[in-house]
Amino acid sequence: MTRIIVVLAALALGACGQGDAREDAKAADAKAADAKGVDAKAADAKAADAKGVAAVSVAAIKVIPRKVPIDFQAVGRTEGSREVQVRARVTGILEAQRFTEGEPVKAGAPLFRIERAPFEIELQQARAALAEAIARQELAKQETARLKDLTDRRAISQKEADQTASTERQSAALARLAEARVRQAELNLSYTAVDAPIAGITGRAQQSVGSLVSPNGDSAILTTLTRADPIWVRFALSEAEYARLRATGEKNIEVRLQTADGSEYPLAGKLNFAGSTVDAATGTVQMRAEFPNAQLQLLPGQYVRVRVIAGSHEAIVVPQTAVLQDQAGRFVWIADAAGKAAPRPVRAGSWIGSDWIILEGLSPGDVVIVDNLLRLRPGTPVKVNSKNAG
Repeated sequence: MTRIIVVLAALALGACGQGDAREDAKAADAKAADAKGVDAKAADAKAADAKGVAAVSVAAIKVIPRKVPIDFQAVGRTEGSREVQVRARVTGILEAQRFTEGEPVKAGAPLFRIERAPFEIELQQARAALAEAIARQELAKQETARLKDLTDRRAISQKEADQTASTERQSAALARLAEARVRQAELNLSYTAVDAPIAGITGRAQQSVGSLVSPNGDSAILTTLTRADPIWVRFALSEAEYARLRATGEKNIEVRLQTADGSEYPLAGKLNFAGSTVDAATGTVQMRAEFPNAQLQLLPGQYVRVRVIAGSHEAIVVPQTAVLQDQAGRFVWIADAAGKAAPRPVRAGSWIGSDWIILEGLSPGDVVIVDNLLRLRPGTPVKVNSKNAG
């Protein structure tokens, strides 16, 4: 019985060994088949590349120099061509406000009224003092005239004559002093009417009706006036840009504006100030331009993009979308004579609308690829669409 069991166990072990051998053989066959498949695919890919079926269809332009403006761009801020603080010039109670805040007013328009009564009383007192001084002056003149004959006949001493003449001169001086005080009182009374010194847009009223205002201290400023037509724009150019601007020798320099929403301001401006020194902290030169602003489209304090145009020159221009950048800098893809894509490093200048001025790196006649750029690699065959070629 024991012999039978041993024989059966041996048969079972043999069957298992044969099964493992068959599985190993199947795995080896599968690996060989995969290897053959990969080799076949690689061979097919190489054959396809050799035949040129992987050419990428692209649009391209042939670059040709054309006239472009010589321009410089900067960020600027608008300000009124005149900005005035309206101040109280006498001490008194603010009785009335005669304007609407934020509205334009004409020169001479009433703005505020300060209590008049104290200044009217002061003026009356000054006029009374003047009348008294004039009376004293007349009396002194009469006294001098009466004593003149006595002095000539030596009927009175020279000392009395000198005293009389001195009294006359003193009375004349007091009369002039009284006249000055009357003028000062009249001036103070006129200061109770606060009118617009210039035409412009009013600011917020700084003092309320009923407040005590004074020429000194925080209550002095009543409001502000800003002339916004014409309006000024302050900006700065770098030292290098300013040197290039001067080197153009252009006399009729045009300035254009673009507002924060991207729209172009329709009217051109002109430079009315250029700094004579370079700011040591920023390396820039301060500039200012003047723009007509009759419709008040621009308000003081706005940030705008400034474009200074100083003539034109010949340059190569490509679409902005054609210019890419990597770690080495900006570059474009060109289609070479062999019909393959090649990267070309370039040095770009300023923008002109949707185009970019290329200062270095391209020559007239180069074919610059403008689409399908992400599919390109050095040496990629390309098929240029002739309808898009310049």
